[in-house]
Amino acid sequence: MKRDSVSVGIIGFGTVGTGTARILLENGALIRERCGFSVALKRIADLDITRDRGIRVPDGVLTADARALLNDPDIDIIVELMGGIHPAKEFLLEAVRQGKHVVTANKALLATEGAGIFAEAERAGVEIGFEASVAGGIPIIKVLREGLVANTIVAVYGIINGTSNYILTRMTEEKVEFSAALGEAQRLGYAEADPTFDIEGIDTAHKLTLIASLAYGIPLSFDEVYKEGITKITAQDIGFAAELGYKVKLLAITKASDGGVEMRVHPTMVPNEYLISKVDGVFNAVYVEGDAVGPTLYYGRGAGDMPTGSAVVADIVDIGKSIVHGAARRAPGISPAAASRNGIRKMEDIESMYYFRFSAMDEPGVLSRISGILGACNISIASVIQKGRRIGGSVPLVVLTHRARERDVLNALREIDALSVVADKTLFIRVEGNEE
Repeated sequence: MKRDSVSVGIIGFGTVGTGTARILLENGALIRERCGFSVALKRIADLDITRDRGIRVPDGVLTADARALLNDPDIDIIVELMGGIHPAKEFLLEAVRQGKHVVTANKALLATEGAGIFAEAERAGVEIGFEASVAGGIPIIKVLREGLVANTIVAVYGIINGTSNYILTRMTEEKVEFSAALGEAQRLGYAEADPTFDIEGIDTAHKLTLIASLAYGIPLSFDEVYKEGITKITAQDIGFAAELGYKVKLLAITKASDGGVEMRVHPTMVPNEYLISKVDGVFNAVYVEGDAVGPTLYYGRGAGDMPTGSAVVADIVDIGKSIVHGAARRAPGISPAAASRNGIRKMEDIESMYYFRFSAMDEPGVLSRISGILGACNISIASVIQKGRRIGGSVPLVVLTHRARERDVLNALREIDALSVVADKTLFIRVEGNEE
């Protein structure tokens, strides 16, 4: 007999768990009308089952025992929303081994431990939904798995950490320094008390790991993602970027080039006319270019109870369709045995345009000495900004380059920073866009 419902258990009743439960309870009739089956929220497990979350759940749904959900034969789908690596990994694997499908928003777990988890799911013949693990309410996982399945992916650029984007936006709009913008983000609840994962690019790298694996069929490779945060960016650099026609964004970048795949997270100068440069505040955006479809852009809220809960419920419904209609895997996902012919490119081999800010002594001939070293390292100058005069002191000297290889840039800067006429270590930012 054809089933007309699926049963769900949620582990973790925090922000996203609350949003997910609210959607399932309040939009249940809409889901049934659109999909032809009901999604029943049977149990919610959390260590704290007394705190008021602002929603009313039916009697008997809340429990402090997660294994009550794992051992319940009537629950079809376990939704893991507790975060962290342990015990989330153990709960997820136990669910899989009991033949339950899993939905998770846990990008850190999948990026670092996903190979074994996806292998277990394949052996058990169950699905893992992880739409909510990247960019909150933006359905970018579905885009890569299904919408662009006929495309060879040329490149993906993402603003996928709202905390860093908020900080850079405030630095741009209010001309404040990093520490002040971070403090404001923390006061407003956009940044954690310990913001390291956000401001150092680690959270973005977790998400990029999943995107790159889907886009290029490579194994999950978090350790091979180049990671650089935004802590060294100053209001001065943002101001110079604006003079040159750019905004500074923390970008996740993956692209196929020279037979390999680039995976990098770092502050990036993006031309003002690019749509992605206009994504401000806590919003996220992902630009995907396919060989058939061309450039596409996806924009929305990357975090929060309801946007992320929306993505979780979308996965529940998709898996529910498989259960109700007896379908096997619906779309290509992350393969535990990925055998891509593409290797991961080393950061020193990538090519980009570059912004340099030198602390140069205000003396004759300094620019010629610096430009001579750049030229000897195969780096050509596109434009120069020099501000002010300070006899006997240092002034900022800003150089924008044409496309160059990272290895050559690092070699040149080591030599330039050793000059007696350079007062401090050079700051550099990679630049995306078309060369003029």
